[in-house]
Amino acid sequence: MKGLENKQLLIIGFVWPEPKSSAAGSRMMQLISFFKEKGAKITFASTAVKSEFSEELIGIVCKQISLNCTSFDVFISDLQPDLVLFDRFMTEEQFGWRVAQHCPNALLMLDTEDLHCLREARRLEVLKNKPFDLNNDLAKREIASIFRCDLTLMVSEFEMELLQTYFKVPSFLLFYLPIWVENETLDLPSFEERDDFVFIGNFLHAPNHDTVIYLKEVIWPFLSKKFPEAKLQVYGAYPTPKIKSLHEPKLNFFVHGRAESSFEVISKARVLLAPIRFGAGIKGKLLEAMQFGTPSVTTTIGAEAMNGDFLWNGFITDSPEDFVEKAIELYQNKSFWMQAQQNGFEIIKNRFSKDLFENTFLEMVLDKFDNLEKYREHNFIGSMLIHHFLQSTKYMAKWIEEKNKAKY
Repeated sequence: MKGLENKQLLIIGFVWPEPKSSAAGSRMMQLISFFKEKGAKITFASTAVKSEFSEELIGIVCKQISLNCTSFDVFISDLQPDLVLFDRFMTEEQFGWRVAQHCPNALLMLDTEDLHCLREARRLEVLKNKPFDLNNDLAKREIASIFRCDLTLMVSEFEMELLQTYFKVPSFLLFYLPIWVENETLDLPSFEERDDFVFIGNFLHAPNHDTVIYLKEVIWPFLSKKFPEAKLQVYGAYPTPKIKSLHEPKLNFFVHGRAESSFEVISKARVLLAPIRFGAGIKGKLLEAMQFGTPSVTTTIGAEAMNGDFLWNGFITDSPEDFVEKAIELYQNKSFWMQAQQNGFEIIKNRFSKDLFENTFLEMVLDKFDNLEKYREHNFIGSMLIHHFLQSTKYMAKWIEEKNKAKY
């Protein structure tokens, strides 16, 4: 099978990838590695400022770009990419019209990470007691972005189905590509060599922030009463003052901040706790728990779209009382724990192995290149949205640009 040799790929990143901070960072690095392996020449551009934890992108051209500035027009006109990958719909909103104007024949691809409008509807339902409503303003922006692109990568089969049935997005615009796991043998600690419960997650991500507060205020009082020697180790990049304030060693509740290695902290723990109340996509922490042989207790939303027809690597429950019971049972019962660990390995092997997706993804990208005009003819809504998007966003951007000039 031919690859992507001599194809010029531009990735417009929402942020510079931090694979040690978030699943989104790991996902982006997987995509970069895939396209690099297939021979593409890659340029990564972002308006964000690099942090000390940003990954070093070896062998890739890096470019700092600006919003509402004609310098991007010059940049992309000179680059003339064959493929543009937008990292989340917000970057497509910001730069899609400029790409369409200067590179009309470039293949446009969107990586959603998760369906933001679904996550927002669930957040408002849980935290603001609002009725669940998918017809929110975020959905209007996000679905429009999906229609404007030639291919959108989805990490969740549930969200794939939702887009097709509820929002009527044609199937040829979508491709299921979850975070995958490399086939490798890991040296994992045994049941006896592991201690403590663990949680890990980037605290810039609202579901993680809420989960740890819920753990401390609702789950932990029950769990520590029934199992006084239990300890919970909480790790995560960018902890807020609120999260830091939850650190309470006398209650065996420890907040450590960023973990240098997710493998180290998850594989040494006996059980991962993730009572996730809202969110979307697949959860990187739960995928890593399976990979590192650590059983987990989570919620229906936490496990959504992950295990398919396979048994979970632990327990799924939405009841706080049941959550505590299952967590203690899994922690103390070796036979349950061993079976749960094996269930996780089966899920990884049959649903998230890289071998399951690598070739079909390449085939899809090549097919899009070869038949781009035909696909676009069948996406009238997309072409209509691009037409109006070019006009409205273009002149708004130019107004902002002129306004910015007037400041100096």
